[in-house]
Amino acid sequence: MNTAVTPRITQFLNFYNALSSANMQSLANIYHNDVVFIDPVHEIHGRDALSQYFANAYARLQHCDFTALDKMEQEQQGFISWRMQFCHPAIGNGKSIHVDGCSVLRWQDGLIKYHRDYYDLNEMVYQHLPVIGWLTTKVKQRMAKSA
Repeated sequence: MNTAVTPRITQFLNFYNALSSANMQSLANIYHNDVVFIDPVHEIHGRDALSQYFANAYARLQHCDFTALDKMEQEQQGFISWRMQFCHPAIGNGKSIHVDGCSVLRWQDGLIKYHRDYYDLNEMVYQHLPVIGWLTTKVKQRMAKSA
């Protein structure tokens, strides 16, 4: 691993561990104005739209913390696998939820221009909802039996 660029991944992780509804303006410190952000639910273009997305996502979030599992950087791109622990009153009755995922990052002019997150939406949301959680568990059990 190239230690000369490692601080960008560390900066990224520190940014997310400090992010809250009170400091959305800090997005300008890490994201390019023309950023493309993709996750299993959204594709967002531009830092203003990303700021609005995060403001909505973090409005009721009680806690969110990321732990790095693995990371790699090479020139203008990087990868980090992470474990997120969060609490949200609308998901799982506010209990602590763990989700494993990873982020693919590309930088331009020292700022993140491309950010794509991969994670299991069922693990994050669906399995913690009463009817949908039961249904997704049954589907997974059935698929496991047929494999």
